[in-house]
Amino acid sequence: MTQYVIWGSAGHAKVLANLISLQGGSVVALFDNNPAAVPAVKDAPLFIGKEGFERWYESDARKAVYRGLVAIGGARGSDRLSIQEFLGSRGLIIEAIIHPQASVCRSARVGDGSHVLAGSVIAADAVIGKACIINHSVTIDHECNIADGVHVAPGSTLCGCVALGSNVMIGAGSVVLPRIRVGENTIVGAGAVVTRDVPAGVVAVGNPARVIRHASP
Repeated sequence: MTQYVIWGSAGHAKVLANLISLQGGSVVALFDNNPAAVPAVKDAPLFIGKEGFERWYESDARKAVYRGLVAIGGARGSDRLSIQEFLGSRGLIIEAIIHPQASVCRSARVGDGSHVLAGSVIAADAVIGKACIINHSVTIDHECNIADGVHVAPGSTLCGCVALGSNVMIGAGSVVLPRIRVGENTIVGAGAVVTRDVPAGVVAVGNPARVIRHASP
């Protein structure tokens, strides 16, 4: 049985735990930086912060065979990347996890630690970076290039040849038209229709999407 640890103990951890169970695996430990966090997975112990991780790490002789996933959603790609790097540095195996009801073309590539959830389609020659969340029922069409730390929220559509910079957040139900580029650390609001390139570090909303402010660091 493949065994996982998950960093993050909220709703997205529940989604990943269900996917792990579907694949015949189990969750052996949870970690979260929030002292008020509660276990998101039944029977999996919860440890707080890196101090808690080190305590677990020193006590578990089988740690080298575990896989690590980061269950931090929203527009927090840099946090996912940082924690994923930490888990990898401690010897955990970092691999993509893909729901059996997702469709990923053979010529597409999905980076380490990324999550592709149920109902999603990743088409020919699309590239997904590390620590990305491709949420439920997302379409990523041919030759899209998705950098590290991106989150594409449920029901969104990226048409062909779209490029998203690192740590971009695409809100639920958004549409990005062909060959559009969205700069790093940008947030596209839910339901937006992106008809032209969007610069880095901003928030864009509406149909057609327009920049309304700089994104919070």
